[in-house]
Amino acid sequence: MTMRRDEALKLLAPHVKDSDIVVAVFTSAFEWIAIRPNPLNYIMTGAMGLGSSHALGLALGRPDKRVIVLDGDGSLLMNLGSLVTIGNAAPENFIHFVLENGTYEANGSHLIPGKDKVDFSAIAKAAGYRGVHTFSGLNELGANAESVLNETGPVFVTMKIEPGPQPNLDYGYMHSARVRQEFRTAVRADLPK
Repeated sequence: MTMRRDEALKLLAPHVKDSDIVVAVFTSAFEWIAIRPNPLNYIMTGAMGLGSSHALGLALGRPDKRVIVLDGDGSLLMNLGSLVTIGNAAPENFIHFVLENGTYEANGSHLIPGKDKVDFSAIAKAAGYRGVHTFSGLNELGANAESVLNETGPVFVTMKIEPGPQPNLDYGYMHSARVRQEFRTAVRADLPK
């Protein structure tokens, strides 16, 4: 059983606080900004595999803010070493969601290596994440979303998903100077002077 990505993100959105930093990659990023616009959305396109690394830097730099990563399975495969680094650094404010659909969806939906064989949650557990979970249905995700987001990190969550409708791919907005400046301003807004 799987859930549609857009439905899973819509279910997750009410549990995310306005003060949370959300690092969303590729297709999830386009959907996330439509579902939950916020200047603390750190948009990751064009740096495949680096969402978890960027999120780790943000979590270490802003330990007072919860950092949520909305990663893809294909993206994570390009940087599995980040799991060990995250497990070692053990940021308590780090929640890592991997939306697993078995494809490099942003690049033509080619199958990932090890589709249906790789257990991302098991890899994260072996790498040192404090908590790991796997959800394959909306009811299961809905019943656990709030408690998972309140666990002490690093926490890893595999969400077994299928693509939803194609989101609006507004690259002009994604790569605009305005979006970068809004994030910079928001992430620095409550720093001690």
